[in-house]
Amino acid sequence: MLYLFGLVITIGFGIAVAAFAGGLGQGKAVSAALEGMARQPENSGRIQMVMIIGLAFIESLTIYALVMGFILKNYLPETAEILKILGAH
Repeated sequence: MLYLFGLVITIGFGIAVAAFAGGLGQGKAVSAALEGMARQPENSGRIQMVMIIGLAFIESLTIYALVMGFILKNYLPETAEILKILGAH
């Protein structure tokens, strides 16, 4: 029973935390890149390229968390099995 509870919490909160942290990271990266472009307009092309690569890495970590959530979801039992474990008819 504790295993099922831990698995459900892991799937739900894992994806939520990854999405939240990814959003914060992307916001900070874009903010810093725009500030750098404003201070050095001659390097804006290079800054933008590095920013896009960084955003791709941040987004890939969020997608990995989503994929892990889908993989862990396969280990959850069906509803009928959960009701049987809980003793409901």
